Amino acid sequence: MQLQDSTAIITGGASGLGEATARLFLGQGANVVVLDLNEVAGEKLEREFPVRLKFVKTDVSSEPDVQRAVDEAILTFQSIQIVINCAGIAPARKIVGKTDGIYGPHSLEDFEKTIRVNLVGTFNVMRLAAFAMEKNMPNDEGERGVIINTASVAAYDGQMGQVAYAASKGGIVSMTLPVARDLAKSGIRVMAIAPGLFETPLMLGLPEEARLSLGQQVPFPSRLGRPSEYALLAKSIVENPMLNGEVIRLDGAIRMAPR
Repeated sequence: MQLQDSTAIITGGASGLGEATARLFLGQGANVVVLDLNEVAGEKLEREFPVRLKFVKTDVSSEPDVQRAVDEAILTFQSIQIVINCAGIAPARKIVGKTDGIYGPHSLEDFEKTIRVNLVGTFNVMRLAAFAMEKNMPNDEGERGVIINTASVAAYDGQMGQVAYAASKGGIVSMTLPVARDLAKSGIRVMAIAPGLFETPLMLGLPEEARLSLGQQVPFPSRLGRPSEYALLAKSIVENPMLNGEVIRLDGAIRMAPR
């Protein structure tokens, strides 16, 4: 699948990994539809790229929101060839511990919200976008589309306080192969990227000393990953037709410690 003249839906595309991917894809000649809840950042991007980027305020866990975004993408750019799911949340809660100074069990509401946004949201976007992609004319390789989801190394070695996050990302890992098998007949590839420690808005909110310490835990390169490096891998996946049904760790060989 070539980026030139393709249209990519990117969830969480107003910041972090999603924004870096949007910028790279635009530079390669793609059209981009950003789905995000951050109106200020999304509209700023739309003003920066007024012709080939459209922002749609979207709750990825809402069927009406995502269907409206898919419809607007097709209305604006005629078709969708690529989906990159980057939207997600990462609460820190132990299954039993202190929250806001009160000792007790993990909030069921917080757990359900994390699953709802990260896992259900990813599935919701995949299913509605794939239905639209099936209507595309196949290219010379028989491809009609490419879907890339964002898992995490927490799916494999989640740390203390990551039970909800790890469960949601583990679900994304587990969905990759069966969804790729489901969509094989339609010529739609499905992949996932499992980033390690990256310079996301969450990380950038930490003190510089803490960020440096985290980066030094990575064997090589001993630093936090750059969103542009996630974007480069997403580009490679889109362009390589043999990549399908797999999760790629993008982590500098880190294996997370318990805490």
